[in-house]
Amino acid sequence: MRYTKLPGTSIEVSKICLGTMTWGEQNTEAEGHAQLDYAIDQGINFIDTAELYSVPSRAETYGSTERIIGSWLKNRGKRDDLIIASKIVGPAAMSKHIRTGGYTKEEFRDAIHKSLKRLQTDYLDLYQLHWPERNTNYFGKLGYTHDPDEEWKDNFAEVLGYLQDFVSEGLIRHIGVSNETAYGLSRYMEESRKGLPKMITVQNPYNLLNRKDEIGLTEVMQREKVGYLAYSPLGFGTLSGKYIEQKDTEASRINKFPQYSRYSNEQAVEATKRYLDLAKKHDLSLTQMALAFVTDRPFMTANIIGATNLEQLKENIDSVNIQLSSELLEEIEAIHNAIPNPAP
Repeated sequence: MRYTKLPGTSIEVSKICLGTMTWGEQNTEAEGHAQLDYAIDQGINFIDTAELYSVPSRAETYGSTERIIGSWLKNRGKRDDLIIASKIVGPAAMSKHIRTGGYTKEEFRDAIHKSLKRLQTDYLDLYQLHWPERNTNYFGKLGYTHDPDEEWKDNFAEVLGYLQDFVSEGLIRHIGVSNETAYGLSRYMEESRKGLPKMITVQNPYNLLNRKDEIGLTEVMQREKVGYLAYSPLGFGTLSGKYIEQKDTEASRINKFPQYSRYSNEQAVEATKRYLDLAKKHDLSLTQMALAFVTDRPFMTANIIGATNLEQLKENIDSVNIQLSSELLEEIEAIHNAIPNPAP
């Protein structure tokens, strides 16, 4: 395994982070525990979860992923050799069964204490805002459409102040954002210079079909020394090539949850076919090429991989040992230039 540091800290994290959102829906508790055992044996020390999980979000499974991690932690012990990240939900239709108040002091306290209880731990290493409260382009939106009638609070400073209190209490160590834009991150950076805590990471979708953050966000991150945590590096499994090669099953994510179609439009399918052919040309699986590409981006702190079985998990983790040639990287850029960001 390879390691790096969370920016501005002494915390070393594995370049491959174990994503967990399928546990409690597509995976049982025993399967989640088996994935954790295998991942830790391979040197992974970074685990990402959220109160929203498992996915898709339902009242019946709310918090199930954190509970699965918590039962494993209780049996294993040795909490301090792991880095655990979780998230608080933002206001949205899909999270109404959790809470609706937005990022207030009371909502943070409720969310943090419930996550700690489910995870059976006293603290979180990284606590993230799952998505912005304001109207902006995330969850499949490439461009920002302004709504002049939107009512929103310019509460960046207040949010950092609330989180500072929980850092001071020792409940969380560091903070980050998710599904955030260059504007949002810049505002948090501006406020943190006034003595408030700094958002040290951004967790956004990033893969061969979705590199929209390179347009502006990655410059802000690198200049402000903020880390990037990539989720969906295989685009809901489409970048394994299994759907194109008809190796998918009824249990495959997009077949099981057809509402997750953002990586299945005509342009995305065409780009995926080209990437698949390119991987084969270089004697790689598309999974290996797609994950290795994400892991070695110059702005990447950790690549959050997810799997529904141990065979997938092994291939995903092993990708950390693959380094793509300059020739292959140039060919990836050629496909990207021909079909840029087909699935934001």
